[in-house]
Amino acid sequence: MRYFGRVFRPPSEAYSLILQATIGCSHNKCAFCSMYKEKTFTVRPVEQVLEDIDQARRTYPEIDRVFLADGDALILPMKSLLTILGHIKKVLPECERVGIYGSPRSITTKTQAELSQLQQAGLGIVYLGLESGNEAILRQMNKGETAVQIIEAGQKVRAAGLKLSVTVINGLGGTQRWEEHAVDTAHALSQMNPDYIGLLTLRVYRGTPLADMIERGEVIQPDPVQLMQETRLLLEQIDSEGSIFRSNHASNYLVLAGTLNRDRQAMIDKIDRALAGKERLRRYVELGF
Repeated sequence: MRYFGRVFRPPSEAYSLILQATIGCSHNKCAFCSMYKEKTFTVRPVEQVLEDIDQARRTYPEIDRVFLADGDALILPMKSLLTILGHIKKVLPECERVGIYGSPRSITTKTQAELSQLQQAGLGIVYLGLESGNEAILRQMNKGETAVQIIEAGQKVRAAGLKLSVTVINGLGGTQRWEEHAVDTAHALSQMNPDYIGLLTLRVYRGTPLADMIERGEVIQPDPVQLMQETRLLLEQIDSEGSIFRSNHASNYLVLAGTLNRDRQAMIDKIDRALAGKERLRRYVELGF
């Protein structure tokens, strides 16, 4: 397998075969992100991707899942995506699911019929970064899309029969905008009603515009108690029946897991116990490990 630079994937794709269909991120301007800064966005020749699939077949006796990297492989033209998906189906017939990162822009470039065609060709799940449902925060973080556009993109994915996994960032509004961040994000998620919701915790990386904002005092990073209060408010406000909610990333201080709306109160109760000092927070996160 050929890989270029650091390779990232969603936590749920930990045991998937990672195929780099593109290199880097097509936007690569989010103020909080450092993932693809060393790369220039490039579309790999389809022939190379097909060769990697062939090599994977020779190397691994069984491949249950495939993830198409890097940051926004859904931006590829339909012909390229269908060729790659068709080769996966042919060479890796046991593959149960193919996943992909999709930006709102790349989703918008595909028609509803094209997304449905990708689903029929074997694409199973699209990972979409909402980050925040608050328009002011999205502008400040240079997300490049509005909350309305992201919501519409998520709804479009669901309508195509594809699974939708949406990530949000706890603490992204800082201490100044934590309430509107929680409420607006909850409302955005409710409108998308994704299959999966992944709640990450804000981590600040050197060299990013966000780090400069914090240095200037424009954003004040919340402490663990403030982060839990924000999560509690989000859970109170959200109405996304059937969404699997996870806050178990390495960045999270408190592990939460449940299915909305059924397990909402149980997760809120766990937050309350943590706020009362009756639930231990993940110490290795506090130490920055």
